[in-house]
Amino acid sequence: MNDLVIRNCLDFNQEKIDILIKNGKIAELSKNIQISNIPEINAEEHFVTSPFIDCHFHMDATLSYGLPRINESGTLLEGINLWGELKKDLTPDAVKNRARKLCKWSIARGTLGIRTHVDVSGDSLMAVEALIDVKNEMKEFLDIQLVAFPQDGLYRANCLKNLETSLKMGVEVVGGIPHFERTMLDGASSVKTLCELAAKKDLLVDMHCDESDDPLSRHVETLAFETTRLGLEGRVAGSHLTSMHSMDNYYFSKLMELLLEADLHIIPNPLINITIQGRHDTYPKRRGLTRVPEQIKAGLNVAFGHDCVMDPWYPLGSHDMLEVAHMALHVAQMTGVKDMEECFKAVTINPAKTMHIDNYGLKKGCDGDLVILQCKNPLEALRLKPPRLYVIRKGRVISSTNPVKYKVNTGKDELIDLIF
Repeated sequence: MNDLVIRNCLDFNQEKIDILIKNGKIAELSKNIQISNIPEINAEEHFVTSPFIDCHFHMDATLSYGLPRINESGTLLEGINLWGELKKDLTPDAVKNRARKLCKWSIARGTLGIRTHVDVSGDSLMAVEALIDVKNEMKEFLDIQLVAFPQDGLYRANCLKNLETSLKMGVEVVGGIPHFERTMLDGASSVKTLCELAAKKDLLVDMHCDESDDPLSRHVETLAFETTRLGLEGRVAGSHLTSMHSMDNYYFSKLMELLLEADLHIIPNPLINITIQGRHDTYPKRRGLTRVPEQIKAGLNVAFGHDCVMDPWYPLGSHDMLEVAHMALHVAQMTGVKDMEECFKAVTINPAKTMHIDNYGLKKGCDGDLVILQCKNPLEALRLKPPRLYVIRKGRVISSTNPVKYKVNTGKDELIDLIF
């Protein structure tokens, strides 16, 4: 049952290995596994990795681009207003159908873990119910973790009761959006309330925080303080944190000490941050991404999110986490070898740590979840965003495609490899 051996893989360090999966778990990794009478895959010296993980997404809004209209300004605030218009016409079937389609895209691209925020503001928790159903439907293929997200502001939308109800329904993570409250004081108060709720219920926290170009948007400072005060170290994530790109270096150096003390997880969303932020700038124009290289160098766990695919905030995307990492290394100017390897980790092992996913990794005893890509190493993966030849879930192949070959018309009809 769910036994498989994958031969001739190249791991992260370019070591050639075989991988044996027994009963859905990795049983052995070595250079030449002696076993027969179970299914085999020959990876033909292609790169193998643990699956991609997206620790920041909005599945309730995904694939709704153009409904009821398009975000012409491209701003965060128009996106929020547009989502408010769209919510009035949402149906359970529409939410489920779009979410299911997105999950299939994710699986085909080797993304087997998604943390998705679900809006709990408004009159209905229909989207919560719909995504709980999708989570249960898809659990054999990928892990979905739900965040109770007060999109219109905890106090601004008076939705604390809805948020608490969603947690009783099975939502696992407490979310927030302090920078969208009416005042800075309300924002700080919402952080305190939500962290206390999470501590009481022993839940994780993931807060949209300081998604702004305003250097005085400093709710992450409160988030770090409450994390430490309540003993939530290592259980709290700050998402976006784009105001850091506008902060002065003196304040940032002070802030970093607080973030390290709180063991805060950092979740930038490169595709969306680079398109939404800086919209009020002329020139010089800000990049719109938090200080990723500095955060990694300091020792914080940085995990990238896709955030949106074809919704009120972003018109593009295919839920390819390599595209996210590819954007990040360009915007953050992380083109050194170690830097690019860190970007690859930011869509694999780092988000798995953020989400507290158990049994993740290419180690004996971990779940037999693997992706084989048509390339030789992580840097080629980032450069090429190549086909996922095999996506394996607990020893079972759940997606596959043939290797891509190009036929060049040189008069000899020769085939060349994809690796340019």
